[in-house]
Amino acid sequence: MSVTPAARPAQWRPPGLTLGVTGAGLIALLVAAALFAPLLASHDPTVPTGLPFEPPSGAHPLGTNDVGEDLWAQLLYGTRISLVIALVSALVAVTIGLAVALVAGYYRGKVETVSMRIVDLALAFPFLVLVIVLAAFLGRGLLTTIVVIGAVIWARPARVLRSQVLEARESGHVVAARAMGASGPRIMGRHILPRVAPLTAAQFVRAANVSVLLEASLAFLGLGDPTRVSWGTILHFANARNAFLTDAWRWWALPPGLALTVAVVGFAFLGYAVEERADPRLTRGARRPVRPAARPPEVVDRGPGEPALKVRDLTVQYATGNSPMTAVEKVSLTVPRGRIVGLVGESGSGKTTLAMALLGLTRPPARVVSGDVRVAGRDVGRARPSLLATLRGREVALIPQSAMNALNPAYPAHRQIAEAAALTRAGPHAAARATELLELVGIPRPRHRAFPHELSGGMRQRVVIAMALANNPSLLVADEPVTGLDVVTQARIVELLLGLRERFGMAMLLISHDLPLTATVADDVLVMYAGRVVEQGPTSRVTTAPAHPYTRQLLQASPRLHGPHAPLAGIEGEMPDPFDPPPGCRFHPRCPDAFDRCRGADPPLLDLGDGQRAACLLYDS
Repeated sequence: MSVTPAARPAQWRPPGLTLGVTGAGLIALLVAAALFAPLLASHDPTVPTGLPFEPPSGAHPLGTNDVGEDLWAQLLYGTRISLVIALVSALVAVTIGLAVALVAGYYRGKVETVSMRIVDLALAFPFLVLVIVLAAFLGRGLLTTIVVIGAVIWARPARVLRSQVLEARESGHVVAARAMGASGPRIMGRHILPRVAPLTAAQFVRAANVSVLLEASLAFLGLGDPTRVSWGTILHFANARNAFLTDAWRWWALPPGLALTVAVVGFAFLGYAVEERADPRLTRGARRPVRPAARPPEVVDRGPGEPALKVRDLTVQYATGNSPMTAVEKVSLTVPRGRIVGLVGESGSGKTTLAMALLGLTRPPARVVSGDVRVAGRDVGRARPSLLATLRGREVALIPQSAMNALNPAYPAHRQIAEAAALTRAGPHAAARATELLELVGIPRPRHRAFPHELSGGMRQRVVIAMALANNPSLLVADEPVTGLDVVTQARIVELLLGLRERFGMAMLLISHDLPLTATVADDVLVMYAGRVVEQGPTSRVTTAPAHPYTRQLLQASPRLHGPHAPLAGIEGEMPDPFDPPPGCRFHPRCPDAFDRCRGADPPLLDLGDGQRAACLLYDS
């Protein structure tokens, strides 16, 4: 029978914890020896205080070297230099590696390509040989040793941390922060850096482990600082002055060798334990980075009657091998100010890809290949990244899918909303705005400081909505805002969105797979299938007199609470393969009204009157 964690003996401890305690104890022992060296050693390590090659005695616990210097004092004072070089070199290496990892992993593109090729080049050289060459070229000295070691070992932390940054940048809460208009440095400091902090600590310990060995190697070869005593210089002089030809090696060379062993084992055990604990949930206690000054929203000349969103012939593709996959093809839509437009379709129809393109958030392999997107009169496709960031969270905001993923698990709800509000407000005003919005969306004050995992699904969704409203956007893009919630909570969220639209007068693009639910909210509806809009028009027309067979089947597949009862009818078949869409009308393999012409002709959107349009050959006469 398997033993669950609850059934383990009380004395059971994870192996990483045991190794970590052991490693920390060994390092603490060395640190104590370094700190209390003046108290533990009664002689100056560089002044002869005895006869040459004296064996261990009460006056000299480890004897003396060939000139009568006390080896016990040298061992203790050498611990200081060896540990300082190891820790400072590790700090230099991890700082460089973390900076490279953050920039390359977050910005990607050419920056990542160039950075990673430099990392590959640094890792390709045998680092010990490279250290020796650099040390011989730059000269001997404490600072030179630190710089040389740090400059050689930074590449491995950079590679390891970059993979963590890549994972963190695709987290829901990071995508949501970009959609809210947060700048790259702010996202890296607030969301990604705390996420990679535990692994960074582990890399620091690993780098210290390598550094202490490299310092000893350089000093043993005579490339260390000759004016300072370290474990490596003790071994160097022991070898150079023939200690191994006499019994003196036992008290001259063996103790620093054992001290090196203790340091290596201590750092190794501690690094293993820290790495085992390197988990994103441990970032709750991460130090808050300094909040940059709030920037006022950019004033955009919208012009009279300019819609909140206008999309024309937008096409988005995914680069996959030899043939790209088209996810959104020639989609056009308009969201007037103050109105709600619903965008519906099955999973895989391209709705979320369209939403990301509207906010300029598409990332490789996705790319916008044609079309125009204008948010509040500003061309999203041609805007510089810095200007585009000023639109997000101010003129346009996103309610992403899956509220739990959109929220940073390390911060309470109030703090996350205040962060979004800080884009346009100073700190105290941002906090007040967060409190106001949480109360507005129905979160009681005692729950304002709760962490995401402490909130229900509906409350988390309300928090995400509050974040989106932090800076009074003129357009709200809601991507599946009620998915995964029970029907009662769905109704409450929908009612909340309607109330917020009336209160703030904003436009809304509501993306959903639920056409009947969307119809209760939206003024106009667009129906997507396989990346294309197949029907659009006023909600009342589309739902009462659907023109496209796909729209009609979506309505028939949903239960009704009012009107005549009818058996539910599912849509037969599956969505077409986006890599190999069928010729002609893409819906014809599943369409009950298909005829021969549907298999070869690609239907355009035809005007059916009263604002309704449908891409169906049944009306092309």
